[in-house]
Amino acid sequence: MANNNIDGKFKDKDVLSLTQFSIQDLQQLFRLTKKIKYSHDFSSSLRGKLVTLLFYEPSSRTFGSFAAAVKRLGGNTIDILDPKSFSSVSKGETLEDTIKVFESYSDAIVIRHPEIGAAQKAASAAEIPIINAGDGIGEHPTQALLDLFTIYENCGKLDNLTGVIAGDILNGRTVHSLIKGLTKFKKNTLFLLSPKSLRLTRGEYEKLLRNIDLIEIDAEKDLPKNADFWYWTRVQKERFQSIDNYNKVKHQFVVTKKLIDTYAGKKTILMHPLPRVGEILEEVDDDPRALYLKTQVKNGMFVRMALLILVLGKK
Repeated sequence: MANNNIDGKFKDKDVLSLTQFSIQDLQQLFRLTKKIKYSHDFSSSLRGKLVTLLFYEPSSRTFGSFAAAVKRLGGNTIDILDPKSFSSVSKGETLEDTIKVFESYSDAIVIRHPEIGAAQKAASAAEIPIINAGDGIGEHPTQALLDLFTIYENCGKLDNLTGVIAGDILNGRTVHSLIKGLTKFKKNTLFLLSPKSLRLTRGEYEKLLRNIDLIEIDAEKDLPKNADFWYWTRVQKERFQSIDNYNKVKHQFVVTKKLIDTYAGKKTILMHPLPRVGEILEEVDDDPRALYLKTQVKNGMFVRMALLILVLGKK
């Protein structure tokens, strides 16, 4: 599809990047998300619609969340997990041909792919909406939308925030999309806690600095007191060429009860895109500030329901 700036008109649009969304778009999406979350009935909004979930990389939450969202809205899904092994992709079929086949059956395609730009390539090949569910280390826009909604719902704003993003800043597509989302709002400051080898590339760092204050730190003692949110992420083993290099940094920063009690405020929220692999200890799970297994996961389904209604559904 050609023009993907949303500008309040979601209908039949691709969703590829946070850069498409204006503040007004986010406000519209979040208003509808709140209506869905607080018991309004939208169970027939996608009746008769069929959405293909085409996931070239492993997924549980994003895949399950989209499947639940479509079905709760009265639609159905075609589920294609690991097409490299279990579809004609294994015979050498191109991404473009795969997209053209499934658009013949579907009203939209949700795609996850290990290559940056794959969602854009799919959108160029398709005449139905394409929704990016993660393209390599590029972006994960729907994860960022649910993260922004969670921050907004708990902090009451998306400007004048102080946040901490920790872990794999270099390879974290959820991180990249969240930062891009927060650049749309004024006076936000983010402390980026990561091993030096996992910082943003210099070019990306300089580009983002135009719209947000980014402060790179590499020690827990430099965490700001009483931040509005912490966003912890795992170090992504699948992005490393060397297992030794991965092992050196995988648990460099771990959230313990002591850490959160020492540096976080009473109203600081703790988020994680999941899965976690040891970077937040289970002893933190019952802390009321920990939202990753409760609020954040549920918000993912509600935000994706709202997005699907705006892209595919009847008003």
